[in-house]
Amino acid sequence: MRKIFFAAFILTSLGASAQHQLEKIWETDTVIAIPESVYFDGKNKIMYVSLIDGPGWAVDGKGGVGKMSPDGKKWDSAWITGLNAPKGIGIYGNRMFVADVTEIVIIDIKKGKIEKKISPDSAKMLNDVTITGKGIVYVSDSRTGIIWKLENDVPTQYLTDQKGVNGLKAIGTDLYIAAGKDFRKADANKNITPVATLPQGGDGVEPVGNGDFIVTAWSGYIFYVHKDGKVDTLLETHQQKKNTADIGYDPAKKIIYVPTFNGKTVAAYQLK
Repeated sequence: MRKIFFAAFILTSLGASAQHQLEKIWETDTVIAIPESVYFDGKNKIMYVSLIDGPGWAVDGKGGVGKMSPDGKKWDSAWITGLNAPKGIGIYGNRMFVADVTEIVIIDIKKGKIEKKISPDSAKMLNDVTITGKGIVYVSDSRTGIIWKLENDVPTQYLTDQKGVNGLKAIGTDLYIAAGKDFRKADANKNITPVATLPQGGDGVEPVGNGDFIVTAWSGYIFYVHKDGKVDTLLETHQQKKNTADIGYDPAKKIIYVPTFNGKTVAAYQLK
C-alpha cells in the first residue's frame, strides 16, 4: 500500500509541475500595418486583424481591418479602411464591433461596409471588445477606467474605476478583466474577485476551455494563467522588439494567433 501511494504521489507531483509550451508554426512577413488585435472566426475559417497603421491613438483615418487565412498565406489588408487606430474586435451574428479610439464601429460583415459608429460620452481610449452569447457588447476604456456596455446599440457605463483596464472576455454571465497586473472577474451582480496577479500588465485574454487562460502583455510576454491563480510564462519576445498584443485563439486546434504590433507581423503558435 505504501509503494502504491508513493507512486501515485510521484505521478501527481509530475503532473502538477508540468508546464505548457508554445511552438511557433508560422509568421508572416513584416507587411501587416501595425496589427493590434486578431479575431479568429472558426465557423468561417477566417481571421480578422485590426490595423492601426500609424501612432497608437491617432485620429488620422489610416486604420482599418484586414482579413487573413488561418495559415497566414492569404492576406487582404484593405477589407475595411478609413478607421483611425482600431484595436479590439468582437463579432455577433453578421455584425463586427471594433473599438476605435473614441468610437465603437459596427461593420456589416457580409457587405464589408461600416454600418454605423457609436460614440460613448467621455470615451477617450477604447481598447478591447468582448460579446456575450446574448449579444451584449462590453468595451474597455483604458484612460478613463470605464467598461462600457452596449445593448441594442445603446452605450451605458457598466463598471467604473477599473484603472488601466485593457483586455476583456465574457464567459457566460462573468466578465474577465485584465487591468494592469490585476486579472479579475466580475459576476452578473458586478461583484469582483481576483483571479491572478500577472508579472506584466495584461492585454489579450483568451480562455483555454478548462478554466485556465492565455493572457498576453503588450510589451512582449504570453502567460498561461491557471484557474488557481498560478501564472507560467510561455513566451518572451520583448528582446526581439516584438509586441504580443490582443491575441486570437483556435480552441479546437489550440493555436494562438499573435499580432506583434510594432513588429508588423502575425505569428501562429501551437499550445502544448
